[in-house]
Amino acid sequence: MSGFFSHPTAIIEKGARIGSGTKIWHWVHVMGNAKIGNNCVLGQNVFVGKALLGNNVRIQNNVSIYDEVQLEDDVFCGPSMVFTNVINPRSHIQRKDEYKKTTVRKGASIGANVTIICGNEIGEYAFIGAGAVITKSVKAFSLVIGNPGRHIGWVSKAGHRLIFDENGSAICPETKEKYKLKENSVHPV
Repeated sequence: MSGFFSHPTAIIEKGARIGSGTKIWHWVHVMGNAKIGNNCVLGQNVFVGKALLGNNVRIQNNVSIYDEVQLEDDVFCGPSMVFTNVINPRSHIQRKDEYKKTTVRKGASIGANVTIICGNEIGEYAFIGAGAVITKSVKAFSLVIGNPGRHIGWVSKAGHRLIFDENGSAICPETKEKYKLKENSVHPV
């Protein structure tokens, strides 16, 4: 393994695949069956199990990426957010064969202290506000807050709130990209 940076306190087990340009910081533990893409950043005290991370993924401090979690390219995971992997854990019952797959699609952002209940999908470019608890799948470009998480609007690829006109059209204030709202789904034009 070469072409990436790891802090001397990081533990990277044999067999882990790590892409070039990736930075692995203090007290990170990467298991041997993890696959991490190019140009990722894993902050202090991150754990990566049998997970798949795309390119340009940012994982902030104190996040555990457990088995069966897949993060596509350009995903952001805020500090201390949580992925679960079993619906009904019990310390006295082994449920490792019951892990539920969780997928976070390209460009999605998950805020600090968010909890993602396993078995759900977070859509492309969705934005989950800090502290939310996600108990069901989230649509692409959706803005979700609260406990339980509830949809309150739509965001652009750049993360700005979209305001749709009477024709269901909106423009990102930063990038000027155009979006269309049709049948309760947002699509770039």
